[in-house]
Amino acid sequence: MKNTLLYIMSMALVLTVGSCGDDDFTASIYDTNIPAVDTTKSTAEFDQWLYDNFVVPYNVEVQYKFNQPASDYSFKLAPASYERSQLIAHFIRYLFYDVYTSQAGENFMKQYGPRIFHFIGSSGYSPRTGTEVLGTASGGVKITLYNINEMKGYDLSNPWTGRDIETLNDRVFHTMHHEFSHILHQTKSYPVTFGQVTSGTYDPIDWFERDSVESHRMGYVTHYASSANYEDFVETLSCIITDTPYRWMMRLINATANGLSAGDREEIFALCDSLDIDIDAPNAHWNDFTLYDEMEYNSQSGAYDLPTGRVVLDVHRNSEEVINKDYTKYVSRYRYTEKQKFTSFRTFVETWPYTTGENVAGATALLKKINIATTWHNERWGLHTFALRHDVTNRQNNINNYLANEVVIYGLK
Repeated sequence: MKNTLLYIMSMALVLTVGSCGDDDFTASIYDTNIPAVDTTKSTAEFDQWLYDNFVVPYNVEVQYKFNQPASDYSFKLAPASYERSQLIAHFIRYLFYDVYTSQAGENFMKQYGPRIFHFIGSSGYSPRTGTEVLGTASGGVKITLYNINEMKGYDLSNPWTGRDIETLNDRVFHTMHHEFSHILHQTKSYPVTFGQVTSGTYDPIDWFERDSVESHRMGYVTHYASSANYEDFVETLSCIITDTPYRWMMRLINATANGLSAGDREEIFALCDSLDIDIDAPNAHWNDFTLYDEMEYNSQSGAYDLPTGRVVLDVHRNSEEVINKDYTKYVSRYRYTEKQKFTSFRTFVETWPYTTGENVAGATALLKKINIATTWHNERWGLHTFALRHDVTNRQNNINNYLANEVVIYGLK
């Protein structure tokens, strides 16, 4: 019976192959004359641009019209603005696709890029945690971007400034590179050694309770990075590509303030050089800052006499007046006493003491994780993370020229 069954299966295969080879193909039962873009729609011009710039070269769908079934039902969401959807689509092409293509070649984004972009006009705000979702990556194929309507609009009479670019990075492109890095590591895993650097301090539940001082001191680029090792990994790459020199220098000061390990000094200077940061720039905040010892309120003595062991930057200092609204919760609990003032970041790094123990984790851990992440980028994907940063920065510096000469915003017809 077994031999008979195999014979029948073999004959069926021969007959199938033979009949396929002998068939004359007839006309398709589907209408192949239907155009890819419906020219009767009021959005036809933009739809055609999307077809030419995303569908044809990359097989990517841009969902800019509100897609309720594809949205997160846990948020109250609004549609994305038609004008801002066009602007962000242009920016994604110029500041994202073209950047990776210029470094990794024409086929890289065709093979590994996301297949769907989903634009949401409002933010994904969580009342429980007070946090905001800026974007998500789903199944390695889809990136959802929130809060599109808060982005600056298209107005050539109102040029984009450095602050506008920083906001664009915060709201969109930090998220883009973060989510795309998720897609890449879901395809080729990153080394387990990355998560081992700060393995005992990840907190998936209450990470949002940490402030930037604590996060940097523990060796994380952001407080969200401390939620899980895979978030830490992609945050590290995204911060390298998109964060300003100011943010990097404040991060390094925070991470270094509790001490250095042997060899950290040279690596910090090398990192700044790779980030294209002029550490000796005059009038830069990192060349005029003060460090403070943090003191916690002692309810028994009624004074701020309990040292927390944290050394913090002046931007986190609170006195009778709230310096920064993000730190209001620390006003009644902490006070700060001046430790040392610096007028040179270089001097700070060169003279700050070497330390042993867990307090030194910040700078050492940060440097280790940057090295692991950028090495993975290069060895697994042929990507040079700092070169991506350099290209993105140059393109952003050219943004007003790009808007004036390359961008057309279509109206509804």
